[in-house]
Amino acid sequence: MDESTPPPPDHESTPPPPPPAAVSGSPTDFLKGVVGKRVIVRLTSGVDYRGILSCLDGYMNIALEQTEEHVNGAITNRYGDAFIRGNNVLYISAAELI
Repeated sequence: MDESTPPPPDHESTPPPPPPAAVSGSPTDFLKGVVGKRVIVRLTSGVDYRGILSCLDGYMNIALEQTEEHVNGAITNRYGDAFIRGNNVLYISAAELI
C-alpha cells in the first residue's frame, strides 16, 4: 500500500446494523387493526384513495369515509364516502401508526 491509500476500516469498532423491525401478525390481523383508522388504498391503475377505513370484506371490497383521490401525488377529488371494488385494489397501507 502507498501513503495515499486509506487504511482498511476497523470492523471491530463499528457496531453491526440494527436488525429489521419484527413483523408480527397476519394480513387479517393488520386489516382488523386498521378499521376505523386512516389508510391509503392503491389501485391497480396507480390512483391512491386516502380516507378512514369503514369496512371491508373477504373480496377486499372497501368502504372509505372522508375520502381523497390522489393522482400522481396531487388531490384530484374529495368524496364523503367511497366504495372500491376489491379486484381493483393493489394494496392497503396504514396512513397512521397502528
